[in-house]
Amino acid sequence: MFRQVVVGVEEDKGSRDAIAIARKLLAGDGAFTLAHVYTRHPQVYRGVSPTHESSERERALELLERTREEGGVPANLRVPVAHSVGRGLHELCEEIGADLLVVGSSRRGLLGRVLMGDDTRAALNGAPCAIAIAPAGYVAEPATMREIGVGYDGSPESEHALGLARNLALELGAELSAFEAITLPSTALSTGPLPFDEMVTTLVTEARDRIAAFGDVEPHAAYGHPAEELAVYSASLDLLVTGSRGYGPIGRLIHGSTSQELARRARCPLLVLPRLATATEPLEVVEPGRETAAEVRG
Repeated sequence: MFRQVVVGVEEDKGSRDAIAIARKLLAGDGAFTLAHVYTRHPQVYRGVSPTHESSERERALELLERTREEGGVPANLRVPVAHSVGRGLHELCEEIGADLLVVGSSRRGLLGRVLMGDDTRAALNGAPCAIAIAPAGYVAEPATMREIGVGYDGSPESEHALGLARNLALELGAELSAFEAITLPSTALSTGPLPFDEMVTTLVTEARDRIAAFGDVEPHAAYGHPAEELAVYSASLDLLVTGSRGYGPIGRLIHGSTSQELARRARCPLLVLPRLATATEPLEVVEPGRETAAEVRG
């Protein structure tokens, strides 16, 4: 479970969905922070009066207080100031040592797919910690998690995802499964010792056997595009956990194309982990109540 959880709050119902999944992933001794980023663009800020900025920050604080009350969570409130929502959330996570950032999606599309808004996409790119995306309408889902799934391919990142998912499943009393999407290089489609169908069947069987060898994980595998196949798999899950390989400057996570695509297609909450992500020590939880302007300074 996660001990320092930040939830990005906006003026839409997606914040309620984000809080719903965050509550399930927060450790019993963890700290909960609700954050609304006050965006301040350099070109525009020159003409903004201090009174206007103070009014906007107060409005943001009122939004956070209302969200905290409606969500029934004992959360700290923060209003970071940044040039973009994504940057503000990332800097806050680094400042307080958050191990999980949670955001809501903009809306549901056909077949229940998650369609990301600009703020959700910005939060996903460059996050310094694990990030969870809650589907629209998730607040109405059952409180219990029945099955947690893992996107697995044998890489160190997927091994890490499997380990964390195993711990979550034990703590939440959920079943654990894993899925491997099999793809073939273009050269294998035209040449090879086996007919294509037989080759695919063999590889899928081997993938299931690899996962089954763990002993405590229900195995799944199929041939196809990883993001598409994982999205189909996610329809039967209450949480899908994946790893991510790429890194940008100063060690910040840059999610690969599969993670980006899966974030748009997943039918359940998606939890993406940076490589070597570790839980942080719990910080002191501030007593809930109305914070002063100094206490919410970003």
